[in-house]
Amino acid sequence: MDISTFGFKTNPFSITPDPRFLYLSPGHEECLAHLLYGVGPNGGFVQVTGEVGTGKTLLIRKLLEQQVKGVEIAFIYNPKLSRRGFLAAICDEFRISYPRPVRSSKDLVDRLVAHLLKSHSQGKRSVILVDEAQALNPRVLETVRLLTNLETSRYKLLRIILVGQTELQEMMARPDLRQISQRVTARYHLRRLKLSETRTYIRHRLQVAGIWDRLFTPAATGLLHFIAKGTPRLINSIGERALLGMFASNSGRVGAMTVLKAAREVLPARSILPSSKQLTVTASLLFGATLTMSAASFVGTAETPEKEARSNPAVSDIQTTPLVPPPEDQIAGTTESSGV
Repeated sequence: MDISTFGFKTNPFSITPDPRFLYLSPGHEECLAHLLYGVGPNGGFVQVTGEVGTGKTLLIRKLLEQQVKGVEIAFIYNPKLSRRGFLAAICDEFRISYPRPVRSSKDLVDRLVAHLLKSHSQGKRSVILVDEAQALNPRVLETVRLLTNLETSRYKLLRIILVGQTELQEMMARPDLRQISQRVTARYHLRRLKLSETRTYIRHRLQVAGIWDRLFTPAATGLLHFIAKGTPRLINSIGERALLGMFASNSGRVGAMTVLKAAREVLPARSILPSSKQLTVTASLLFGATLTMSAASFVGTAETPEKEARSNPAVSDIQTTPLVPPPEDQIAGTTESSGV
């Protein structure tokens, strides 16, 4: 089914890490700030973790898209490498020539050091950014530790950023890896979205795709958040299938039962979903809470998503498309919640 037939410029719930769709929740904003710190003049060794599907790779793509001035980044997206393969991958990213086949790791390190000294003399900062870092072999991590020793009398020649799943935290806590763990200068763990953030996230993606209508009912949004547990990737997968279900049934909006059916089609059979009755009750409670809190916001001082965004000079230059709700969103679209 061609989703453009229904007025979308692009698929609003594509699971590919497209920086255009980046929604900077407070957590994502802080995570991006840590990545920017890692490539900055004072950066050293940064560790970023998060559950599967929380948006880590999307933040990396946004960082790489910026092409920060005076910074060269060796992006390692497949860390399942031997020690020699890891060093060769770094040299490839920095466009360092070396003889093939590689005879020794020392030859690669020597060429890397020469390149780093040259880059430093030119005022450039060099960064190694590793995605899915939880898959790094302990021996490769030891190589990473040795690379952090590359420095002049005043400056580090190489900055390291490790991005991975929660297993990376466990791995770095191992006693045999304490030497490298102690070198980490900044850590951040990216958490899932809260209910209020899920509502804004869905609206944001629909608007970037060219649709301003409230296609998801409040109950459907609450139910989607409940099932996906605030995980952006799952929200995308279920949301996309729910949209197709809405189009197939010629409905004007996505309701709670459409979300439930979509979740059952998307999630693996072994996933344990609550019963239809339990989900219906949950959706009703969430819908009631939304109405109550929206009314309170209307009587008091309602804040727009722009006002909710934190002021962070480090990320001010790479904010995504501003979210400007249409008039009907001024009441029901600005509620706050602590999550489900």
